[in-house]
Amino acid sequence: MINYPDIINAAWKGYDPSRMIQTIEDISPMVSTNRVYKVTFTDEDFIIAKLSTFGKYEHFKEDHRIIHSLSNNLLYPFENLLAKSLLKNNRVYTYRHRKGKIDAWVIFYNPSRVMQRMPRRLQEGHIRNFGRQIGKFHLACSRIRNVLPKSGKTLRTDINTLLEQLDANEKKFGNKAQGELIRHHCELFLKNRLKCSAGSFEIIPVFIDWNIGNFSVIDNFELFSRWDYDWFRMSSRMLDFYFFSRVVSDAGDRTVFSYLIDTMMEDRFLLFLSEYHKINPFIADEIRFLREVYRFFILNYVIKNGNYFFSEQYAKKLHAEALDIYLPSVDSKFDPEKIIDHLGIRS
Repeated sequence: MINYPDIINAAWKGYDPSRMIQTIEDISPMVSTNRVYKVTFTDEDFIIAKLSTFGKYEHFKEDHRIIHSLSNNLLYPFENLLAKSLLKNNRVYTYRHRKGKIDAWVIFYNPSRVMQRMPRRLQEGHIRNFGRQIGKFHLACSRIRNVLPKSGKTLRTDINTLLEQLDANEKKFGNKAQGELIRHHCELFLKNRLKCSAGSFEIIPVFIDWNIGNFSVIDNFELFSRWDYDWFRMSSRMLDFYFFSRVVSDAGDRTVFSYLIDTMMEDRFLLFLSEYHKINPFIADEIRFLREVYRFFILNYVIKNGNYFFSEQYAKKLHAEALDIYLPSVDSKFDPEKIIDHLGIRS
C-alpha cells in the first residue's frame, strides 16, 4: 500500500517547508492510476498536486518542461489556456519518491479556472465551432514549435519497446496467438508509418486525451482552459484526432467507455474535419495516417501501458477489447479515402 498523502507532504517540504499544509483531499477521477489532490494550506490558499507512477520519471519531467515553455510562449487567445506548474529556482518543480518497489513522482499546479464544460452530445453548430477552434489552437502550437525543448519520445521507439517486451515475455500480453496479433500490428504500424511519410510531418505539442472532462470553453466554444497532461508528447498533430472524433461522436461522452474506431467514420467527425481544414489544411497522407494513429493508440496506451495507467477494472476490459475488437477492426472499418474525397484534398 502506498501512502499518497505522505508523499505529497514530502514533496511540498522539498518545495517550501515554511508553508504548512492543512488538508490533502483526493479529487482523482479514479479512471487511471494517477492521483490528483487538492492541497489546502493553513491560510486557506490551495494548489493542485498530481502524483503519477505511470511511465518514466525522466519523461514526466521532460514533458512538463515542454508544457511550461508552451504555456509561456502561446499567444492570444491561448496565453492562459494551460495550467501553470509551480516553479522553484526558475525551473518546473518535480519530486521523485523511491522506496522499495515504489517509484512515484509529484508536480504542483496552480488551480485552473474552469468555465463551461462541453455538452455530453454536441449539436452541429458546436461541432463547427469546435473544429475551427482546434484548427486555430494547432496553428498556434505550430508557430512556436521551434522554440520548445526537444523531446526524446517517438512513435517508433514506443512501438519498438512493445516489440521488445513481447520478445521478453509474450505471456504478459495473452496467449501465443494474441502475442502474434500484437506483433503483426506493430509491424504494420512501422511499415505504414513510412508509407504515409509520417517522418516528414510537422512536430508540435499534442495532448491526445481530449475527453470533455479535461478542458473548458466559453460561450462560442473557444478554448478557455486545458488540464490533465498524462499523454502529452511532441508528435504529429494527427495524434489528437481520434479523441476529437470521440468528443463529436453521435454517442457523445460516456461514463463507461470503449475505444472503438467507428467514431472516425461518422458524418459528425467529417463535419469537424471540414471546419478544421478551412483553418489549418490537411494533406492526404495525414488523413491516411489517422488509421495508424488509432493503431498506435491501442498498441501503446491500451496494450503496452494499460496495466500501469488505467485502474485494474478498465485495464482488463480495454485489453480484452483491444485483442477481440479494436485491432481486428483497424484495417476493415476505417476508410481514409472517403475522408480525403469529402475534404476535396488532392492526393
